[in-house]
Amino acid sequence: MRWLRDLRHRADEPIPFAGAFRMPASTPSSRTFVSFRRQGQRLMLALIAVLPVAARADTTASISAAQTAAAHAPACVAVGNFYWEIGDSNGVVASGTVGTGYSATEVMRVASASKLVFGAYVLERIGRDGELSPDMLDELQMKSGYTSFNPIACRQTPTVAGCLTAHALHGRNDRYHSEDRGLFWYGSGHSQKLAVELGLGELDANGLTQEIRTRLGGDLNFYYKSPQLAGGLLSSPADFGLFLRRIVSGQLVMKDFLGTRLICTLPGSCPNAKQSPIPAPWHYSLNHWVEDDGSFSSPGLLGFYPWIVADKTHYGLVAHTSNSLSPVLSTRYPTNSAYWLSAQCGRAIRNAFQSGNATPLPAMP
Repeated sequence: MRWLRDLRHRADEPIPFAGAFRMPASTPSSRTFVSFRRQGQRLMLALIAVLPVAARADTTASISAAQTAAAHAPACVAVGNFYWEIGDSNGVVASGTVGTGYSATEVMRVASASKLVFGAYVLERIGRDGELSPDMLDELQMKSGYTSFNPIACRQTPTVAGCLTAHALHGRNDRYHSEDRGLFWYGSGHSQKLAVELGLGELDANGLTQEIRTRLGGDLNFYYKSPQLAGGLLSSPADFGLFLRRIVSGQLVMKDFLGTRLICTLPGSCPNAKQSPIPAPWHYSLNHWVEDDGSFSSPGLLGFYPWIVADKTHYGLVAHTSNSLSPVLSTRYPTNSAYWLSAQCGRAIRNAFQSGNATPLPAMP
């Protein structure tokens, strides 16, 4: 808190109005004034000593509320076993494991949380003052018209370009649908097309991993199991948390672009939306969601849910992976899917931490 640092510094200096009314040192009034000034300084120092205690009390209440939500919020109970974490630019503030089988170091498939990583990579290449081309913007907003992509087809090929041209159930992954251009259609084809346009087509999963790390940080130990930009990443919560810290600290350009170029996404209520996995009026930005509470997120199909709060000061994640493939076979993810349950669990933890109060716990939507 800058004002608190200033206050500590100024406590050793004459208070501002002292110089304006300084009297000769020999007068009784000046001695009284000096005494008053010293008392004022002592009062300020006492206030400074108390304030950190109050701040610690607030943090303790927030952590306790988040722990309660993680253990008892209906959506979190429905998720079952998971690891959760909240942090800021300096590190982890609160974390915990519910049930068994998960930890900060457990590597797992993050599925569509990969989209946030690729979006951050693209923006690092563009730079803070760079401009996205119209095609790049459509691809990051999922309006490019490449809506036939099937990630399972990527098992047939080792490269990024091969993944794009692989044959799937409804034809090749790079099939272009002109009728979908300009309409929001949630899928992986947009990012895959953009990756090829950026010159990543000949990279295999290992080469892709090294390229992404080159831009986002060589100490990030996540990696691609499949050369699929929008869903092929594996990571531990600890490494994904480090990536999110780099965003909230401003080390990565993505912080400046969070929530920009918003488009609506809910079919039926949004005329420019055709397909969305989210049964709520969220918006979409540059390879990430903007939720109705202003938070930025990128939920993964199997239950890995990362977020950054609306004021960009804290991040969080719920780390879970489901063995159920039923959501993959549906064009809209059901509200009881791992994808949606983890998002609702994360929202409960986030709200509890921000308010310092876990009650009343939100009901399942």
